[in-house]
Amino acid sequence: MKPSANSTATVDTQHEQPSILKQPKAVWAVAFACVIAFMGIGLVDPILPAIAESLKATPTETELLFTSYLLVTGIAMLFTSWLSSRIGAKRTLLIGLGLIVVFALLAGFSESVEAIIGFRAGWGLGNALFISTALATIVGAASGGTSSAIILYEAALGLGIAIGPLLGGLLGNMSWRGPFFGTAALMAIGFIAIVVLLQRETAKREPTHILAPIRALRVPALGVLAAAAFFYNIGFFVLLAYTPFPLGFDAIGLGLTFFGWGVGLAITSVFVAPLLTKRMPRTRVIQLALPLLAVDLLAAAFFVNSAAGLVVCVVVGGLVLGILNTVLTECVMEATDLPRSIASSSYSAVRFLGGAIAPPVAAELAKMFNASIPYVFAAASVGLALIVVLFGRNALARVNGDVESELVEAEAITLADA
Repeated sequence: MKPSANSTATVDTQHEQPSILKQPKAVWAVAFACVIAFMGIGLVDPILPAIAESLKATPTETELLFTSYLLVTGIAMLFTSWLSSRIGAKRTLLIGLGLIVVFALLAGFSESVEAIIGFRAGWGLGNALFISTALATIVGAASGGTSSAIILYEAALGLGIAIGPLLGGLLGNMSWRGPFFGTAALMAIGFIAIVVLLQRETAKREPTHILAPIRALRVPALGVLAAAAFFYNIGFFVLLAYTPFPLGFDAIGLGLTFFGWGVGLAITSVFVAPLLTKRMPRTRVIQLALPLLAVDLLAAAFFVNSAAGLVVCVVVGGLVLGILNTVLTECVMEATDLPRSIASSSYSAVRFLGGAIAPPVAAELAKMFNASIPYVFAAASVGLALIVVLFGRNALARVNGDVESELVEAEAITLADA
């Protein structure tokens, strides 16, 4: 039944807080597929040393498994809104999931690190089509408003990042090929869930221009957020992709370490970030969290020769990253009048490009200097993100505004569906 247009009824229901768990089946189907998609980010973490040993690859070559994946993901995201606006969200999601299944299988059958790097690039293409479209789909279909939808999305991200290393460690303990085959099987399940539970769009689609996400970066608020995310993601992926080498654990040990990291990220994404943004402006939360992350990375540099100390830094980093992920995503969704699919594509593209740079640069810095320097580099990058946010605070004034009215929310969701 459609909600009444009566203004009194609107006032009476404005203060109700729908449970984040009360969502349509389609939202849960997309969220489930998101969990699996984000598992792909941390999946290879526990098997990096094993791949390097089995395929006789250097740490830098092995880190390119992240770079090819993130680089293609970032570039492709600039064009996902153009495609989804023409063929629809459901088809775009299914193409993305299908590509991940195919390239994960091919990576599992590979006999050289170069082949895996190439197949991870194809995996990244599928990931781009899926992730960018999934965020807009969840925001458009979820009950409880934009903030609830973003928390749900970030919860899926955190859960996926937590489970990915654990599954990678368990399967990788048997063979480094296992995590790739496992992901392919789970993605196939996600594909079926989307087919069955997500309805095709009935509203008329308005095709977006192919350059719309690139042009969107000219909007000051989105440009500031994307630039900050670029530098912040360098710190994110140095912690995630480089740390397995100085830790020196086996696949199970690495899987458990980054499971703890991902659980911390998921908890703060869902519970802590909303509490903080209710009590202070979003930009202030970012300005507090970024220095904490930089300090944690500097601590990792100090404890790089202590496995216990480095594990603590990894878990603490996950707690801070969960806050930043949620608050930055909320800011992107609220910063402009752009269709949310375009804003998401623009922001995510730049964010993943920052992540693509970090792993091989970290490996090379460790080779040229010592194992602690990559963390110093990561801390400096996070410091640059803070400077960007501070200098761009005037452009970000809108993200600290009140929660949108029902009318504005409805208009935004309509745009996101376009």
